[in-house]
Amino acid sequence: MPSPFAEVLSSLRGTFELLELDWYVFGAQAALVHGAVRMTADVDVTVFAGDLTTEALVTALEADGFELRGVETDFVRETRVLPLVHLATGINADVVLGGPGLEELFHSRVESADLGGTTVPVAAAEDVVAMKILSGRPKDRDDVIAIIAAQGPALNHLRVRETLDLLEKALDRSDLVAELERACTEATR
Repeated sequence: MPSPFAEVLSSLRGTFELLELDWYVFGAQAALVHGAVRMTADVDVTVFAGDLTTEALVTALEADGFELRGVETDFVRETRVLPLVHLATGINADVVLGGPGLEELFHSRVESADLGGTTVPVAAAEDVVAMKILSGRPKDRDDVIAIIAAQGPALNHLRVRETLDLLEKALDRSDLVAELERACTEATR
């Protein structure tokens, strides 16, 4: 019997394959694939809807057992996030509507991974590290340290640094690469 998370991912995969949409898993599920160990209560994915309207995407997701979690249309328009619940499992799934730039770059580097019997595209370890450093939450910092430790020399530190450099310039920040260095130091203790 597949895990509830695998069931959610299988439903998402079915919808996206039927619509021929590119997508990938990020967030805690991706962190688990790359070596983080923690509990999570949701699934985060990015999908590239192309010319498909948001309404058509929501209709297709509803046909596969999802429901929007009580949000206004303005929320979806402003955040580009579809907050859903998978009715059969009760698990939340946040579907980010991907766009050009960094999300496309992350998609170009996805890896296939088996998550509880369901094979899905997952963001590369380096990209998960960069995303989690950007988020800055304590649990994400813990994930970064765990991924760095688990990946060891296989982790492409230069790629992470280059992504964080891009983010620092785009967001007028100067703390992201320094946070990577601190996490690397902690991961090797």
